Amino acid sequence: MVTRRATAAAGRAAAGRRRVTIEPMRAVAVVLLGVLLALPVPSAAVAGPADPIAAALDRIFVERRPAGATVAVDVREASGGRIVYQRDPELRVLPASNQKLLTSAAALEVLGAGHRFRTTVHVRGGDLYLRGQGDPTLTHQRIDRLAAVVARARTKRYARLLLDDTWFDRVPLGLDWSWQDESSGSAAPVSALSFAATDRFDNAAVEIRYQGVAGHRPAIRVWPPAAGVRVVNRATTSGGDKTAAVRAHGTGSVTVSGSVAAGRSGTVLVSVPDPAATTARLFRAALGRHGVTISGRTSRAPVPGGARVMASQESPPLAEIVTPLLKFSNNGIAELLVKAMSRAADPARPGNWPTGLAAATAALARLGVDTRLLTMGDGSGLSRRNGVTARQLTTVLEKAQRRTWFPAFRAALPVAGDPDPVVGGTLHNRMRGTPAAGNVRAKTGTLSGVNALSGYATAPDGRLLIFSFIVNAATTTAAPLLDEAAVALTATPPPPVLS
Repeated sequence: MVTRRATAAAGRAAAGRRRVTIEPMRAVAVVLLGVLLALPVPSAAVAGPADPIAAALDRIFVERRPAGATVAVDVREASGGRIVYQRDPELRVLPASNQKLLTSAAALEVLGAGHRFRTTVHVRGGDLYLRGQGDPTLTHQRIDRLAAVVARARTKRYARLLLDDTWFDRVPLGLDWSWQDESSGSAAPVSALSFAATDRFDNAAVEIRYQGVAGHRPAIRVWPPAAGVRVVNRATTSGGDKTAAVRAHGTGSVTVSGSVAAGRSGTVLVSVPDPAATTARLFRAALGRHGVTISGRTSRAPVPGGARVMASQESPPLAEIVTPLLKFSNNGIAELLVKAMSRAADPARPGNWPTGLAAATAALARLGVDTRLLTMGDGSGLSRRNGVTARQLTTVLEKAQRRTWFPAFRAALPVAGDPDPVVGGTLHNRMRGTPAAGNVRAKTGTLSGVNALSGYATAPDGRLLIFSFIVNAATTTAAPLLDEAAVALTATPPPPVLS
C-alpha cells in the first residue's frame, strides 16, 4: 500500500526531474539565440521604412541582376549620410575608371588645387636642356611657345639638345597592364617629360587622322607632326567604316588597316614608345621653325648645376586639370598625378608608383575613408589589382563636399545626357531624355567584365543623393542597368505623406 507521504515524495522527485530537464533546454535555447544573433546578416537592401527608391533599386539589382555577376551598391543622402539603399557595400570589387575618383581626390589633397606643373629649358656651355616635371598639358602649341622664347636670345645655334626626364622614374607602364593595350593611346607610357596630342590632353600618344578618298587608299596624317611615327597604310576606301591602327612593339611604326567610306574621316590614338624622346623631337622641330639650330644629336642628361633657365611653361592649376581627367576618363593624367604625389611625399626620390599610391592611400584615410579594404594598383583603373568597396567611393563623394576644392571636383564630373562632350564627358550619350539628364553627375568605369557608375543625383523630393553602383563579372555590358538605376534615383516619387 502506498502512503500519502510516499506519494508526495514521488511527486517532489518527478518535479525535480522536470526541472533538471527543462533548465538545460532553456540554456541551449539561449546559446542558440546568441549564435544566431552573432551570425552575419545576409546582404540585402537597407532603406527607410517606405522609401520607394529602395524598392525600385531592388527590382533592378535583385530581380534583373546579370547571371553570375557580383553587384555592390551604396546609396546615401549627401547631407548626414543616411542610408537609402545598400547591397554588399563592403564587398571588394574592381572599380575600373571609378578609381579616378580616388586619385583625383587624393591629388587635390596632396598637391593642392593650385598645383601647377613646370617644363623648363636650360642652357649651359652651348647645350640646351629640356626638363619635364610631369606636365600632362604640354600640347604642341605650348611646346612651340617654349621654342619661341628660346629663339629670342642672341644665340641661334647650339651644340646639343639634352632631355631631362629624371623627375620621375623610368618605369613606363603599370606592372600588370595588358600587353594587348601597348599601342593604345589609353595605356600610353608615363614619363616626366611628355606631350599632349589633343586639347583633351591625351598624353604620350599621337592622333592618326584618316579620311576615305574614292578610288584611292584613305589619306592619313599624324598629329602632332614631326613625332617620328612612320605609318604603313593598309586601309582601303570602301563602303565599310572600321579602321584600326596598331604600333609594332617597341617601335614607331604604325600599321593602319580596315576600311573607311569615301568622304568619311576619323581619328585613332596610338601611344609612342618613348614619350620623352618624342617630346624632345617635337621641341627640336619647333626650334627649327623659329630659326634655332642644333648641330648634334639629342641625348639624355640631367640638368647640371649652374645651368641658366631660358624659358619655362606652367600648366593650368590642378583644379582645372581634373576636368579632362574625370570628364574624359584620361588615364595618362591619372598616372602622372600618382607620380607627382610621390615627388610631393618624398622629394629626394624620382616619382614612382609605389610611393605615389601610398601617399594617395594616406590622403584618402585623412579624408575619412576606411582604407583597410582598399588596394590601389594604379591611378587610372587599368590595373586589375585595384580593390575598392562601394562604401569607400561614397565616402569620398561625401567627404569631398567639405573640402575647398569640392566645386572643381564636382564640376569635373560628367553630366548625364548633356550633348556637349565638354560638359557631358563620358555620359554625353547616356540617359538622354530621362529625368537623370542634367541631374546626374557621375564617373563612369568600364573594363572587360566591369561596369561602374558613382556620383551625385537629385531625387524628386529634392534630396541630394550620393551613389555608387559597381557590377563585376557580367558576361555582357551592365551599363544600361546602371543607367536605369541612376534614372530611378531621379524619377522615383517620394512616399505619400500620411496625415
